[in-house]
Amino acid sequence: MRRNALLSSTNLSWGTLALAGATFLLLLRLLAPNFFWQIFTPLFRVSDTLARESHAFFDGFGNTATLALQNEKLMNENAALANENQALLKKTASISELVPDTRGIIAGIVARPPASPYDTLVLSAGSAEGVTLGMEAFGAGGVPLGVVSSVLANFSRVTLFSAPNMTVNGWVGRTNVPVIISGAGAGALNASVARSAGIAAGDIVFAPGPGMLPIGVVTRIDGDPASPSVILRIMPILNVFSIAWVVVRDTGAALRGAFSSTTPILP
Repeated sequence: MRRNALLSSTNLSWGTLALAGATFLLLLRLLAPNFFWQIFTPLFRVSDTLARESHAFFDGFGNTATLALQNEKLMNENAALANENQALLKKTASISELVPDTRGIIAGIVARPPASPYDTLVLSAGSAEGVTLGMEAFGAGGVPLGVVSSVLANFSRVTLFSAPNMTVNGWVGRTNVPVIISGAGAGALNASVARSAGIAAGDIVFAPGPGMLPIGVVTRIDGDPASPSVILRIMPILNVFSIAWVVVRDTGAALRGAFSSTTPILP
């Protein structure tokens, strides 16, 4: 009767049920160790996927400021690249203005004031490229700049018309008044003309070449009221501090014997 009472389903105690359950789980663990893992693996995978998706969703809101900073950085980089492209386009345009003149030698400028002595330019072309003493250098638009005063194998030096003791014949004003243009140093030019010629500030000064080529502009007129002549202060049309390329060619000028190949390129 006691045994039947113990095994009876109606009188089965909680302790007996717990012991039976623990025994069953132990046997299941020993006989099938991966049983629970295989059952709950799909559930774990679903939970992991939901966790990743939720993190990605909420991270999208948290990274808004970071994305804005990245976009601003990219916009700044694009602006910098656009500026570089514009600079390259301008350089290409300046070269294109020189290339059509096939009678000369295109040479890049490797040194200009203040890296080189004032009123001189150092070119990346020398005797190997066909540069010789006395050749004349022209900037964009055919503006006369100076004369080759020294030549090495791969380099040459151009003395600008603004250098002291440099002179060139030219014309000034609408009536093309003949003048002798002389260098005043530091990029400036001077010329003397009769007061009665009627030259005014802003008149263009021309120099000889393949035609009459503009070389400078009258910026100021100095002179004694009692003197019949005045001094024209002339500034070159091209800024030597920003020139990147020149064309060098033989114009047959009488300046060829004024220089020597032994003159140093740089002091």
